[in-house]
Amino acid sequence: MMLKIKQVTKNFGGVRALDKCSLEIEKEKIIAIIGPNGSGKSTLFNVISNLIKKDSGRIYLDKEDITEKEDFNIAKLGISRTFQEVRLFRNLTIKDHLEIALLESDEKLIRSLFGKREDNEKRIKDILNLVGFDKPLDTHATELSYGQRKLLDLAIAIAKPHKILMLDEPVAGVNPKLRKGIKEILRKLRKKGDTILIIEHDMNFVMDLADYVFVLDYGKVIAHGTPRKIQNNKKVLEAYLGE
Repeated sequence: MMLKIKQVTKNFGGVRALDKCSLEIEKEKIIAIIGPNGSGKSTLFNVISNLIKKDSGRIYLDKEDITEKEDFNIAKLGISRTFQEVRLFRNLTIKDHLEIALLESDEKLIRSLFGKREDNEKRIKDILNLVGFDKPLDTHATELSYGQRKLLDLAIAIAKPHKILMLDEPVAGVNPKLRKGIKEILRKLRKKGDTILIIEHDMNFVMDLADYVFVLDYGKVIAHGTPRKIQNNKKVLEAYLGE
């Protein structure tokens, strides 16, 4: 297993966002987490990344216990992620963003900011070609459309040295053409051997792409299985589809 979440609980005041949540993510698969709003999906991502502290439970990355590690160390160990809201530096260019993402240590980051940058242009172009992004490298983030910023955000996550990609709503708010393009990008990454964990509300996108699906409701895993199995699960229909 690439990632194992074991009995994780998180409370916000009197609200239990995660309730003894457990799941296992296989290597070289695309795994989707679905569920209604407020079911704990993004909280789970934030707990895995240790951006928020869990109350109990353990988390393992490639068999290593990362439960108590700081968020920056977890990132170094190989968790690369995106967020619901695209997070880019307004005054940096496409090339700047990807050069920073390609760095593997704080020391390299300092050198890149205050000294001569290592030439990563070929790697940057390869990543941009992979995601179908053809804007000039000196384009600033403020000059990009919403869909272009989503693509750059995905490119940054891919560029970071990683064992697993965690993508929070990668196609939210994008047009159908870009949605289809992102689906093909993720398939290419899986074929290359990437492990991908996604949160997504677009059921057609999820069911056509994922190898396996976990369904959360009120912070608990209420069902898991192949997309076909999930589509026919009564609990999922009641909790997620309101039937």
